[in-house]
Amino acid sequence: MGGEKTCWMQIPYGVATIMQAEYLMKVQVIRSKKQPPRFYVNIPLPLAAALDLEAGEIVQWQLLERTDLRLRRLEAKKPTPRRKK
Repeated sequence: MGGEKTCWMQIPYGVATIMQAEYLMKVQVIRSKKQPPRFYVNIPLPLAAALDLEAGEIVQWQLLERTDLRLRRLEAKKPTPRRKK
């Protein structure tokens, strides 16, 4: 994957790190009897952390073009206040 992009990311605990900005993911499929196939794409942990995603959140895929998808959070989360030391 030549020409990888990176960006600086500030994670919730105040540690700055360099995060990869592009990830290759494999589309997975589950085939069950008498049901249509279901396709899955997993979100890498560093990307989920950068987005502050939590299990059970409802998101929506938007098809922008045949090669571009956008993942939208339907309800914006309120930022968690940082504790002062």
